[in-house]
Amino acid sequence: MDQDSKFTSIHMDAIREVGNIGTGNAATALSKLLGRMVDMDVPVAELVPIYDVAAHYGPPDTPVCAVLIRTEEKFSCSLIFMIEEHRADLLANLIIPMDLSGMDEETQLEIRNSALSEQGNIILGAFLNALSMITGWVLPTTTPAVARDMLGSIMDLVASMFGVLGDSAMLVKTSLHIKDLDEDLGGTVIMIPDPGSLETLLSKLGVL
Repeated sequence: MDQDSKFTSIHMDAIREVGNIGTGNAATALSKLLGRMVDMDVPVAELVPIYDVAAHYGPPDTPVCAVLIRTEEKFSCSLIFMIEEHRADLLANLIIPMDLSGMDEETQLEIRNSALSEQGNIILGAFLNALSMITGWVLPTTTPAVARDMLGSIMDLVASMFGVLGDSAMLVKTSLHIKDLDEDLGGTVIMIPDPGSLETLLSKLGVL
């Protein structure tokens, strides 16, 4: 069954509301971490086949960073925060309290990945908090993992790893606006529910 016939506009409205609340939660949590004002645009949420995700994000040769967590129990899914690599480094630098210029590249990368892991975990946790607020579910998560590569390579890996778990992904695209930072950072949250999890969520929301 294709996505258009399986999920109605009412179902999609419920999914978008999760995205709206999650985005608001993420902006608040990031603001506290960074100690500065953070705004996020009203997100664009859509449900797409997992193998079409890369085409919805950008050119396959775009260097990106991805932060991944999983949650089990009531709502089993994989969540990914994806951001272009140079913007990821701008975001990471905001919470690194030291000058990295005198360090070797490998050490700089480790420090930035650690910072990005913390920030991505906060953003993805904010979306899970939105689900918890709406459903009352407790949603424990795994330790975040960070990957850097071309968009096409990361999405091929995601599809091979999680395509067996779920056939669709929820994309929530938004743009991060951080006070005193000239560049909008963008960013996409990708939620890949395990088989049956999305239906369980919609049922809990009273629209299935």
